[in-house]
Parts: sequence; C-alpha cells; structure tokens
Amino acid sequence: MRYLHTMVRVSDIDASLRFYCDLLGLEEVRRMDNEKGRFTLIFLAAPADKARSAAERSPEVELTYNWDPEAYDGGRNFGHLAYKVDDIYAACRRLMDGGVVISRPPRDGYMAFVRSPDGISIELLQEGEALAPAEPWASMPNTGAW
Repeated sequence: MRYLHTMVRVSDIDASLRFYCDLLGLEEVRRMDNEKGRFTLIFLAAPADKARSAAERSPEVELTYNWDPEAYDGGRNFGHLAYKVDDIYAACRRLMDGGVVISRPPRDGYMAFVRSPDGISIELLQEGEALAPAEPWASMPNTGAW
C-alpha cells in the first residue's frame, strides 16, 4: 500500500492557490479539468517532493474545485485520504470481512471508497491497470455517502 494524497474541496481556486502556493510554498504538479464531472483537480507538492519521479513522489494535496457552487459545511470540504493497493478486490474483501461497509464498491476493478470509524472517507485505487470486473463487486450498489 502507498499513501497518495489528501483531497480538500475549495470554493475559490485563485484564493486557494495564493494560500497553498504563494504563501505556504507548495507547487502545482498537475491539473485536470473534467467537463463531464464539472470539476477541476489541482495537485500540489512541496518543492523537494516535486522534483521526484511520480513513482517516488511524496503524498500530495489535491485541491478539488466543483464548478457548480456548493456550501461546504460539516467537514464536507475535506474529501478523502487515498491509497494505492496491490489488489483492490482482496483489500475490499479484507475490509468487508472485518465489518467495514464498502461505500463505493470497486465495480470498475480500479476504485473503491470506505469510511473510517470516525467517518473519514478513504479512497482505494488499484495499483497499475484496473482488474477485470468481478462479483460480488460488479453488481454491488453504493452504500451511504463516500
């Protein structure tokens, strides 16, 4: 398992970049605009970490800007912790067998979400290519919020 990033929702990209980059000193690593999902992702890293290759890079901060205005209350601005796993199906099976609800099952063989006992959202991503769709995951519905 490898820790990837922490996601924080932002309401103003310019103000957020001023804080995280200009004032705090992080640097933009990459940016993705998703027209279909109507959001922008901006990944930031500390300068010493940015120079590393993607495989060696330390965890990043992911700023998520949703294009449609939304008020973030109750901690909604904090998104999730993300980890790459060697086998997403085995990781989800281990969690489920331990009593953890799979909020967003890995129907695509690549991504799943669970929640910690305190309600923190955890994203699991398959290392490398997505695994072939498999049951019970392929037909399992989402449960709760993720």
